[in-house]
Amino acid sequence: MAIRTPCTRLSKSALSSISGSTSSHLKCAPLPSAWHVPAQHRSMATVIPPVTQSSTSRNGPTAMVFMNMGGPQTVNEVGPFLSRLFADADLIPLGRLQNYLGPLISRRRTPKIQNQYAAIGGGSPIRKWSEYQAAEMCKILDERCPESAPHTPYVAFRYADPLTEEMYQRLLDDGFGKQGRAVAFTQYPQYSCSTTGSSLNELWKWRIRLEGQEPEGGGVRWSVIDRWPVHPGLIEAFAQNIEAQLETYPADVRKDVVLLFSAHSLPMSVVNRGDTYPAEVAATVHAVMTRLNFRNPYRLCWQSQVGPSAWLGAQTSDTVMAYVRKGHTDLVLIPIAFTSDHIETLFELDQEVIHEAKKEGGTGVKRAESLNGSPIFIGALADVAERHLRSGEVCSRQMGIRCQGCKSERCLEQKRFFMNTDRDVKEVIR
Repeated sequence: MAIRTPCTRLSKSALSSISGSTSSHLKCAPLPSAWHVPAQHRSMATVIPPVTQSSTSRNGPTAMVFMNMGGPQTVNEVGPFLSRLFADADLIPLGRLQNYLGPLISRRRTPKIQNQYAAIGGGSPIRKWSEYQAAEMCKILDERCPESAPHTPYVAFRYADPLTEEMYQRLLDDGFGKQGRAVAFTQYPQYSCSTTGSSLNELWKWRIRLEGQEPEGGGVRWSVIDRWPVHPGLIEAFAQNIEAQLETYPADVRKDVVLLFSAHSLPMSVVNRGDTYPAEVAATVHAVMTRLNFRNPYRLCWQSQVGPSAWLGAQTSDTVMAYVRKGHTDLVLIPIAFTSDHIETLFELDQEVIHEAKKEGGTGVKRAESLNGSPIFIGALADVAERHLRSGEVCSRQMGIRCQGCKSERCLEQKRFFMNTDRDVKEVIR
């Protein structure tokens, strides 16, 4: 299904509701201090029209496709969103009963989740932030990588509009089907087969459906940014938000505030299969704490468990309550695997976890701000993308090796497709 409005255009509401700003003059530098952005260089996103392959730069235009799970923009979109989410066996494996249990669970959960979205303003802000981040990143890339310009922002969500098939049809309508270059840029910094893997499976599926096995004109030329868990700009953005929240505590207790890094959990069946996500999240946490000189005690915990099966723990809600009851009433929650606010931060952490903690006496339980429109973070996105564009690599070396217990033929074929676009990449390891 093709969308009626180009994915490359930002809605007026998206532009008017965002107060953050970015710089088009950020420079690459290996040191965290290089991510400071002078206020006079910051500018708002502008509407970027669709481009075609008639553009004149040497290797451009380049489509920069932000992949994420997405979220319903209105309460009425919650039902379809949950239906797609629970139908995805990569994210929530329900075995042979997936087609029966998925719709059943989504229908039963819809009224509850609708109330949660109503409580945060009626919808998720993730599309607003994704469009903004992508557009601002492309403005920086146009300056720093003129040979692959113009860089055109697209957003592809797995479970909400704009869906992957809508984005792909827009790419074809904009002329990228004739050997146009496109970069699938995951907005999950830490790789998981359940998140980035699922999005790539969906992208590969719609490539086959919309372009065929051997597309006329050569098809879209894809490369993938599949993970970036310890990029210095990402680490600096997290660290600065933590430091800003720590400043709100009295100086005499600041060093004793417990930092609780919270990431979306995974079913243990996925973890035991060999998924790299827990290790990559831990790598992000360690890098952030290194940047903070390990000044505070910290722990990593996991949120958003669904259903009765075993999930990776300890759970965030249980962790907060356990520490509060032990007398640790000053805690900062850090959403370490999310690149913007959505239901998991605005409702689950802010309105459930923190609210319940305060009822138990945890008056010092707070949350660090999400990355959202942080110019440091958007500069990091641009740096990750620039290095990828200049490297000539189709994906990371890690993407070529499957999980130890993976038996998914779809995963194998998806990896073969993306990796075989680069002759220098060896056959996928079975």
